[in-house]
Amino acid sequence: MRESGILFPIFSIPSRFGIGCFSKEAYDFVDFLEGAGQGFWQILPVGPTGYGNSPYQPFSAFAGNPYFISPEKLIEDGLLTWDECNAVNFGSDETKVDYGAMYENRDNLLKLAFDRYKDKASSDSEYKSFVKKEKDWLEDYALFTAIKKAKGGASWLDWEDDLKFRKPDATAKIKKELGEEIDFVYFKQYMFDKQWRALREYANEKNVKIIGDLPFYVSLDSADCWAHPEVFQMDKKLNPKVVAGCAPDAFSRTGQLWGNPIYDWKGMAGNGYDWWVRRIRRNYEFYDVIRIDHFHGFCEYYAVPYGDETAEKGKLNKGPGMDLFNALKAQIGELKIIAEDLGNNTPENEALLKESGFPGMKVLQYGFTSWDSYYVNHRHINNCVVYTGTHDNTPTRAWVEEINDGERAFCRNYINSQNSDYGQLVWDIIREAYRSVADLCIIPLQDYLCMGREARLNTPGTSDGNWEWRLRPNFLSEDLKKSIRGLAEIYSRIPKVSETEQKEKEKKK
Repeated sequence: MRESGILFPIFSIPSRFGIGCFSKEAYDFVDFLEGAGQGFWQILPVGPTGYGNSPYQPFSAFAGNPYFISPEKLIEDGLLTWDECNAVNFGSDETKVDYGAMYENRDNLLKLAFDRYKDKASSDSEYKSFVKKEKDWLEDYALFTAIKKAKGGASWLDWEDDLKFRKPDATAKIKKELGEEIDFVYFKQYMFDKQWRALREYANEKNVKIIGDLPFYVSLDSADCWAHPEVFQMDKKLNPKVVAGCAPDAFSRTGQLWGNPIYDWKGMAGNGYDWWVRRIRRNYEFYDVIRIDHFHGFCEYYAVPYGDETAEKGKLNKGPGMDLFNALKAQIGELKIIAEDLGNNTPENEALLKESGFPGMKVLQYGFTSWDSYYVNHRHINNCVVYTGTHDNTPTRAWVEEINDGERAFCRNYINSQNSDYGQLVWDIIREAYRSVADLCIIPLQDYLCMGREARLNTPGTSDGNWEWRLRPNFLSEDLKKSIRGLAEIYSRIPKVSETEQKEKEKKK
């Protein structure tokens, strides 16, 4: 089945609250997707972010980001007032997220809502059901978050040994001391879950499915690493033995040092990969389809001795391969996964992708510079997902401006575009993505809008100015919706409603 969708992060949604959230504008975007004939909305990871605000370095692999909770919905619930929300400084630039303002002020507003809610918690059956259902990760995450806040944000690796090693007497004592803060964390996770489920249900009713994004690694300073050190290669002092990175190559003489803890795959295999099973199950509560970042890591991973300042002394090791996915399928059932297989495509990596049956990714910005590129259209297959660019690429308008004359000429010749206008060339490239034999076509929203470098989401290897871009309010037009739908119709990508879905819709009527 041929379909298409739009890549648009939650934080980039317009809203009056300084960051995209589960507000009216999110529902409006779902309506836009439906009208544009799009069957998928792809977002970035929704976990709580830490230093650098990267969604790929969350404090938890299971929790949601409280920044995405809509104050508007809390007003509807009677937990906040418009005056209280309007009095908050959410930042002054409607085109960028001010994470400093978010950090300083967002929690205070949510605390007002919590103070009004906490007396109702004991009688809220939906809340109690959520806490019971998510207990296995929620308790650890709430305690981790409360302790971290009490210690001024210090990493758990620097906590006193009693807490670092989770000794029962110490954790029981601090649970009592920080009970109010722990309950506040529960409240935020419940509200995130409640609001996101409502939005996802609305999307599904409009025949729009959500593609989520799952980071391969977790952050060293995370609730996962603190609560489950046995999942990772840690020593007796709870320091990582090795950390993640990338081997030296033509782009980096000393390699890349990412610093994430590395999984103890052998140990996890002994318990049926229980932590990964729980992680994937939780992600299917969020998404209809999961895009797994750095899929190559399941085939092989690069491990650098902890404490090294460069990645030069790292070693390449074998990952779990199909053993993990067989365990996941046996315990979860059908796995709707997109494999982010960009980068070094070795025969081993290609073999794992083929055996898994998951679609890989084809990025046209990588393909339209050389006829023999792995990503160029004539090398696409049905079982793949084609993109003009990803969250790590510059928007295609900036890309066509910045590549050299020879590459631009090749791109024009390949897609038979003689447009001298760069905006028209961007749309010709989008059309080429729709024309691909790939079953699924995903286009970043910035490309439809022909935006330039100002709308870039992330520049790998940099720490400033990332994950900030926001769409201006009321920026999506009826003409744009019709143009996108026209492409979906011409290239047979209008989503079809299954018989089961149709029957469910008729029941609701």
